[in-house]
This record gives sequence, C-alpha cells and structure tokens, in this order.
Amino acid sequence: MASGTMSAPSHAPPSEEPAVGSISLPGLLASFLKIGALGFGGGMAVIALMERELIRRRRLLPADQFLHGVGLGQILGSFAVNASFFVGYRLYGLAGALLSVTAFLLPSLTLVIALSDLYFQYHRIPALQGAVAGLGPVVIALILNASWSLGRRAVRTPLAAVIAAAALAAGVLRVNTVWVLLCAGAAGFLLPGISPHPAPPAGGPRRTLSLAVWPLAGTPAMLGPIAATFFKIGLVFFGGGFVLLPVLNERLVHGLHWLTAREFLDGVAISNLTPGPIAVLATFAGFRMAGIAGALAATAALFAPGMALMAFLSREYEKYHHDRRAQRLLAGVNPAVAGMVAAAAVLLCAGAMVSWRGWLAGAVALALLGRFRWHPAFVLAAGAALGYAGFLP
Repeated sequence: MASGTMSAPSHAPPSEEPAVGSISLPGLLASFLKIGALGFGGGMAVIALMERELIRRRRLLPADQFLHGVGLGQILGSFAVNASFFVGYRLYGLAGALLSVTAFLLPSLTLVIALSDLYFQYHRIPALQGAVAGLGPVVIALILNASWSLGRRAVRTPLAAVIAAAALAAGVLRVNTVWVLLCAGAAGFLLPGISPHPAPPAGGPRRTLSLAVWPLAGTPAMLGPIAATFFKIGLVFFGGGFVLLPVLNERLVHGLHWLTAREFLDGVAISNLTPGPIAVLATFAGFRMAGIAGALAATAALFAPGMALMAFLSREYEKYHHDRRAQRLLAGVNPAVAGMVAAAAVLLCAGAMVSWRGWLAGAVALALLGRFRWHPAFVLAAGAALGYAGFLP
C-alpha cells in the first residue's frame, strides 16, 4: 500500500473517510519515536496516541484499517508493538514494520537500561513514583478520547453498538481478547445490520526497503540462553503485559533464579516508570544477566514470536482485506476494538482515580484533549507536575 494520496471509489459515500495522507520513512519513524516517548500507561494508552498522531492528525491509514491492525495485534505478543508493526508494514513493507517497531521501543528501552544500571549499582528505584502517579488520570483521558474517536467511525448501526457494548463488558470482566474478537468477527459475518464500507483502493504500490543484517561478534555466552528463554516465553505471550507477569515470575525467579523476588518486584516498578509496554521487564532481566547486550537480546526474543505472526497476518491482510467476506468479518471486529479500548479505561480507573482530585484531573485532561485539542505531551507534562507536587496521590 502506498503512502501517497488515495481517493474513495465513486460508489462510497464521500464523507466516510478523508483522503489518506503521505509521510516519508524518516517522518514515520520520528512519529513512532515520539509515540514511544509519550506512551506512559502501556497498551491502550499507546494505541490512543497512535490513533491521534497517525490516524486523526496525519491520516496515514483509514480508521477501519487501523482498527483491524489493533484487533490482529491482540492475538500474540504486545498489541502496542504489533500495531506499530502493522502500520509500518502497510506503509513501507516488512523493513518499514521492523524499523517502526524499533523506533517505537527505543525510548522505553533506553530508559529501562539507564534505570536498570542505576538500580543494580545502588539497589533502589529512582524517586519518580510521584510524577508517574499524576500520569494516571491523563492516560485514562487519552484512552477515552481515542475510544470516542474510534467509536464514531466503527459504531454506525444498532448491531455494531451491541457488539461494542458486549466487548466493553467482556473487557471489564477480563474475558480473553482473542475470544471476544472471534465472536465479534462471527457476528459481523453472519448477522445483518453491519454494512462494511468499501475500502479505498491503494494509490500505487507499497514502498519497500531493504535491510542489511550486521553480524554480532564477541557475544557473551549468556546471550544464547537469554534469547532462548524469552523466545519460549514469547510463544505464550497472550493477553497483554500484566498477564505475562506471572509467567515471567515463575520462570525468572523460581525456575532459573536469574532474579530475586525483590529484584523482580522492583523490575516491575521500573517498567511502569517508563513509556511503552510493561513487557520491557524483559529488558531489565536481560540487563541483569548480560548488560546491554542481554537487555537487547531478551527484548528482541520476547517480541519475536508475536512480530512473526504479525508479519504473516499483515501479508494476508494485504491480499484479502478487499474481499467482501473478509470485510464482513472485519466489520464486526471494528466496534469490538472500540469497546475494548473503552474497557481499558474503566479497568484503569480503579487504580488511578483514588480521590476526587484524580477524577477532576481526568475530566480536565479529557476536556483539554477532546474539546481544546491540546497535544498529549503538554497534558501528560501537566499531570506529571501535579503528581510530583503531591496534588495527585
């Protein structure tokens, strides 16, 4: 798919989707670098930032296609990483996908490595928790704002509204997301009432890149066991980062004894202090065993199975998403994804909205983002400042 301008076919309502914009590869990577630097709050908060930056602001993909990518990314691995892979693949092929993921993860990896180095030198976590506490209400506002934006496009019929509401309820009840998406897709395929809008045709061939692979020399002996261990964990990486924590705890603390129980808990705290997915806990553990090389090996191995699956799904999506049957199935997935985004905000409220000041900050943040269209960076900075000052416990 090209990143050039695309126009809707004549039989589609002209107001359904705006023209798709274009972006250079450096511009795309800069956007993912910015999203990665601002992605506090994990999965759905990152999806909210992507939707705002790439879909609403830059219009790089039709909103429906972005929803499809988020849905496909829920199957295995970090869906924030998978969504960045999907967008990069749609615009610049496999090389673009890998570079997009690298740009997205770079800020969180850099910060986790720096904090890990400080932690293992001084055996304590830098005093950043106060500032991070102020980010909670803002993250929830970001997710709600994205859910509203996606829902306006995806929920167009009574049946779509039912699917979105059911997905929201299932998300709150922590039903496995794969089953939710399968049921939603079946409803879209079998039941009347959801009419998929024809996808705009591509304006030209998708751009492709070539990557030179540089060999590693002098790698420490631990890199092989680290990569093998985290690759195996990545094969069962279903349901997001927090679902992964018990698996990592069992393997790293009780099985291999690579981390103590105290170090594991502190590693979870450090991963929460950084932007990006909580799965960067793997970076912390890899750094503990083999320094920076171990951190990079653990991170790449953990995400590798999910990214391999996304490469296959992205290729198949490109081949079949114009097929009428595939469109009917994906038409059921769209409102389900919007409902699951809203469910993430509901679940986060319990931990972030612990006082009336949290609710007030969340409402103000939602107004600034939705009504006054402030950039998320400014709203996040304001929340961090309030948290550091002690206004938001």
